[in-house]
Amino acid sequence: MTQDELKQLVGQAAADYVNANVPEGAIIGVGTGSTANCFIDAIAKTKSRYCGAVSSSLATTARLKSHGIEVFDLNDIKSLSIYVDGADEIDHSGAMIKGGGGAFTREKIVSSVADVFVCIADASKRVDVMGTFALPVEVLPMARTAIGRKLAALDGVPVLRVTKDGMPFITDNGNEIIDVKGLSITDPRALEAQINAWPGVVTVGLFAARGANLCLLSTEQGVECIDYAQQV
Repeated sequence: MTQDELKQLVGQAAADYVNANVPEGAIIGVGTGSTANCFIDAIAKTKSRYCGAVSSSLATTARLKSHGIEVFDLNDIKSLSIYVDGADEIDHSGAMIKGGGGAFTREKIVSSVADVFVCIADASKRVDVMGTFALPVEVLPMARTAIGRKLAALDGVPVLRVTKDGMPFITDNGNEIIDVKGLSITDPRALEAQINAWPGVVTVGLFAARGANLCLLSTEQGVECIDYAQQV
């Protein structure tokens, strides 16, 4: 199977899981990226079961609306039973690196409200130690250089994310992203807390303090369901 086929497989599996476990009339939290897009396309087939969704990015909002799914502002809802999103890396505890698409700050906000975080990914995203995928850090533009020095002191290589034309990549929040290469993240909770405490950091793309509750992992043999609560 190609990677696109694996993403479509797990996107459909996530839609099946939501349809089986989330009550009718609920609002669903939806992440950003190519795997999340596969989930959106799959859940659109049963959109009449739900009131709508809370989106983690402008791109996701556009895709949801293209399917006729109403998008709610997070400030206007009282509860969110589930959040579904992909990951760039996920370890055996359910901690993740997210942010390849640049929407990780909003993803972290929406996922923090949800009762259950379902990560959807293909098997290549599961790792023993995170850090092969560059760790993104969203920063206020004026703090870029200062934060870069702090990240370099962690033995990482900080690189400003740029667009194809060489200009700084700007997030939906109007900030910049530093991608940190060369890390070996053996204590993701501690590193998340450390980086988040630096003035000028909006957030780091580590989802460890609030990791995934469940992972649907697509493989050549089908979709594996990993419940991290049962592994404790």
